[in-house]
Amino acid sequence: MSNLLKLRQVLENSKPNHGFNYAIPGIFNLFNYNSIKLKNGEELVNPFDFLISLLDEVILKKHVPLETKSLSLIKGLKPNKNGGDWINKSVVYSMMIRASSSWDHDRNGYLDEDNIYHLKETGTFIKTLMLLPLLQELGVDTIYLLPISKFSLKNKKGELGSPYGVSNFFSIDPGLDDPMVSEHMSLEEQFNALIEACHTLNMRVMIDIIPRTNATESELIIDHPDWFYWIKTKDLDIYKPPYVTAIKDKTVAPDLKYMETVFQDESVKNHIKLFEFDPKSQDPLKWKKVVSAYKKGNPNILDLIDKHYGLTIAPAFSDHINDIQPPWTDVTFFRMYLDHPQETINFLENKDTAPYILFDTIKSNQYHGKKPNMELWDTLSDIIPYYQTNFGIDGARIDMGHALPEKLIKMIIDKAHAIDPDFSFIAEELNPKNAGKARKMGYNMIIGNGFSMEYEIDKLKMHEFMLNAHNLPCKQFACGETHDTPRLAARDGGMVLSKFLTVMNMFVPNTVPFINSGQEVYETQPMNTGIGPRENELYMLPEHDPYYMKLALFDKFAFHYLNHMSYDIKDNLKIIKPIRKKYLNVITNKKNYLSLHFTEGHNIIGFAYEAKNEILFIIGNPYYQYSQNVKVDLSKIRKTIDLEFKGNMLYAMHEKGTREIHEFDYQGNPYFLMGNGEVKIFTIKKN
Repeated sequence: MSNLLKLRQVLENSKPNHGFNYAIPGIFNLFNYNSIKLKNGEELVNPFDFLISLLDEVILKKHVPLETKSLSLIKGLKPNKNGGDWINKSVVYSMMIRASSSWDHDRNGYLDEDNIYHLKETGTFIKTLMLLPLLQELGVDTIYLLPISKFSLKNKKGELGSPYGVSNFFSIDPGLDDPMVSEHMSLEEQFNALIEACHTLNMRVMIDIIPRTNATESELIIDHPDWFYWIKTKDLDIYKPPYVTAIKDKTVAPDLKYMETVFQDESVKNHIKLFEFDPKSQDPLKWKKVVSAYKKGNPNILDLIDKHYGLTIAPAFSDHINDIQPPWTDVTFFRMYLDHPQETINFLENKDTAPYILFDTIKSNQYHGKKPNMELWDTLSDIIPYYQTNFGIDGARIDMGHALPEKLIKMIIDKAHAIDPDFSFIAEELNPKNAGKARKMGYNMIIGNGFSMEYEIDKLKMHEFMLNAHNLPCKQFACGETHDTPRLAARDGGMVLSKFLTVMNMFVPNTVPFINSGQEVYETQPMNTGIGPRENELYMLPEHDPYYMKLALFDKFAFHYLNHMSYDIKDNLKIIKPIRKKYLNVITNKKNYLSLHFTEGHNIIGFAYEAKNEILFIIGNPYYQYSQNVKVDLSKIRKTIDLEFKGNMLYAMHEKGTREIHEFDYQGNPYFLMGNGEVKIFTIKKN
């Protein structure tokens, strides 16, 4: 039976007889379910009836029972020359299941994991169905999920721990289970139902995999202790990244030119001496006792190893020399090679030293041993096929893939393409200069550096990003924020900047639009403070807010869907969606791109695309403080293309509806008053 049809049946059969005072944000109800609307923007619903109506009214009307396959395989689509390039025409929405569908449904001021109705208030696969109508209106056709695999709570960060501290790649995190259906549907069936719903609505689903690191309390330890790095438990308190005083630069990449200096430093020598050989190789008989105790029901493998050996897993830390970040206590690195890196082995005082974590072993793309840990590599390259064959995912981002051996990346990509030739890969490559290399390795696109450029209006970094993107050999994300960065709505410019960039990003040449969950409702609190945090980053919310100082990546958190402007971006993107759809083949082909110049207006941004019978123009005033008179210089374009002296305004952020435009000077250059942070989209027909 289809998992969606089973879900509907289970919801119908499990529906309690009692009434509900169950609240959802109004923006979850975009299909006119008959709810009780409250003044604060919430709506009271019966969650079972609400989900049944959502299935009936939005999803099942379009439903054909689907196999567990990617959307490409379901539709029988043939991949183009570079399989997975469908992402080039996508709008991607980054979602963390646990946070994105969280809500204080019983309105007691807390996010309960077991509320008064014995239902869960943190996000689940089933509750995420409620977001699909919103994503449709935003124009989203690809959902990128932050890690959903089972993660460890050992040394957890925050209230709930980080989903990046994976303890079992081949198991879904039980925290995503929904009590509404858990008695009759497995967690795997619930995830399948979500993917089936997405595929029914022509949305693809991508996941995040983390093959470079694993939880310090990994389920792999019991069978493969030699895949990890070990120190004495008593040394955990003094364990930290060594600081190399002879390197005067604050923080540097671990290039080979630094390595001799690194290994000569006393702090590095002392750091390497902390490491021990794995417990099984030290005493195989004692290891059998540990395994026996573990299998008899003692689930804490690290406690057992500490008890018998006095050893523990060494935590991970930054791969950059002299980075001031402390150790990442919840995760560790995998041993990618079973011997020391050949590039640095001669710098070691003792070549027989135990395997160690240092800047060279961390960066296994630069530093290689002679003995690849092939059993580990096989396991890591089997992760994506597991999710392909069991759930039908359409693509994946490889976390820190640029720091892994290229041969391992090739294994991962080749195994996925053997199952689905149209499977898409995103490289966590932030440097656009490496786009060509990523493309050659088999990635379809890179993340890029838009999140660090777009908000910098006065320094013209936004212009640099948007106007140079078309030169890259593959696409990058057009994004102003990610789950690791400050929120756009919390930067200078606030909502005006956030709305401006969200709209402009739908049309930036040679990019893929990217929306970070919560961005569409002007969320200000970051999900994490991993990239570019400011001193006050944790304090974007008022002290009385229940999520004050909390981070969605680690804590119970619900986005502020009741923001008084929460429909604003959604309503604008709903207008943009048919425009983007009509011109999708035009704007995604670099050959159609035309650069624009302006004779009036300060640092106006804009670009144009040549369609068959017309030119499409997108121009924007990036300044949130003031309006500007703007004149587009079409002299160069008119030399080769004969254009009319009138056009059609398809979208103007500060206007309603469409209109014909006649604002042209005697040379045929259109001119407008552009409001603060305004975007205008218009066409001029060819004669």
